[in-house]
Amino acid sequence: MNKALSTITINIGKAGINDNVVEEIKRQLKSCEVVKLRFSKGITNEKENYINNIVNDTRSKLVDVRGNVAVIYKKKP
Repeated sequence: MNKALSTITINIGKAGINDNVVEEIKRQLKSCEVVKLRFSKGITNEKENYINNIVNDTRSKLVDVRGNVAVIYKKKP
């Protein structure tokens, strides 16, 4: 199956990120390697900070950012 088609998307809204969101992203990265993060339009100012925190907390790599969508990758162990 094409990885782009099987990518999991996680929506991040005005509440931002917390431990539960980060843990869910870690679980998805473990099973899929690639996760799309879709940010609410209302948090554009904090988006970069959120992306940096997520990449650091999950030890993943930022692949692409387009508009309000970021794509991260972590190779399966």
